[in-house]
Amino acid sequence: MKAVLFPTDFSQNSINAIEYAVALLQNEPCKFYLLNVQKASSFLSDDMVSVSTSATVYKTLVAAAKASIQNIISNVKSNYPNSEHQFFSIVDYDNFIDAVQQSVEKHDINLIVMGTKGASGLQKVLFGSNTVRVINRINTPILAIPNGCKYLKLHKIAFTANHITRYNKETLEILSNMLSNFNAQLTILHLAGSNTIAHKHANNMVFFDVHFEESKHDYIDVVDKDIVSTISAYMKNQNFDLLTMVKKPHSFLERLLHTYTEEKIAYAFDMPFLVLTNPEL
Repeated sequence: MKAVLFPTDFSQNSINAIEYAVALLQNEPCKFYLLNVQKASSFLSDDMVSVSTSATVYKTLVAAAKASIQNIISNVKSNYPNSEHQFFSIVDYDNFIDAVQQSVEKHDINLIVMGTKGASGLQKVLFGSNTVRVINRINTPILAIPNGCKYLKLHKIAFTANHITRYNKETLEILSNMLSNFNAQLTILHLAGSNTIAHKHANNMVFFDVHFEESKHDYIDVVDKDIVSTISAYMKNQNFDLLTMVKKPHSFLERLLHTYTEEKIAYAFDMPFLVLTNPEL
C-alpha cells in the first residue's frame, strides 16, 4: 500500500494538490497523511489572551488544526469516495523540514505531494519556498502541483535525461507505475547545455530499451539562458501532462533550481512536476 504525505497550510492551493493526488491515485490502495506544521506563537491572538496555561493553549491549537484537517478529509472523501483510501491527520509544532522528515520516516512515506504557488495570476513564482526546501532537502519523491491545476488522466509524460546521469529501476519505480496504470506514452528528453552533449549514453539507452521499451526519445539542444523557455515551449507544443525528473547532480532540476530565480521561471510551466530521488545518494 502506497503511503502519501500531504503537507498542508489549509490554503486552497494545498487542498487542490490533495484533490489532484487522490484522483491520480484512485486505482491504488493508499494511506494519505495530512500534515499541518505551525508554531504556536503564530496562532496567538487577542481572543486567546485569557487562556491561563500554555498546555491549554497547545491543546486548543492542536484541536483547531485537527478540526481543519478533518474538514478537508471529509470533503475529499465526499468528492472522491474510495474504499481503498485511508486518511490520517498529523499536527506538529516544529521546524517545517524536520516535521516533514519525521513524518516520512515514521510512516514510511513513498511520495510527498505539495501545491506550488503556480505560474499564473498575481503569484508570479513557480515554486513556493517550502516546496523548494522539500525538494532540496528531503530524499523522497515529490509531486508538485501548480495552483489551480485540475486532474486529467495522464496520456503523455516527459522525462528529462542527460548523458551524465545513469538511471536504475528503483529510482524510476513511481514513473513506471504511472505509465502502467494510465497506459501513458513516455518521451525521454535528452537535454544538452553548454557543458553537456545530447548524444546517446550507451548504458542509459539499454536501460530504457529494456525497462521502457515503448518510450520515445527526443534530443533537445539548449543553452543555460534559454533552458526554461526551450523546455516550456516543447512541453506545451507536444501537449504533455506531466514533467518528470530525477534529483541528481547535473540534472535539469538542479540547473533549474540553482541557475534561475523564481521570478525568472515564472509562467514557465503550468503542469505537475514529479521529482524522483536516487536512493544511493
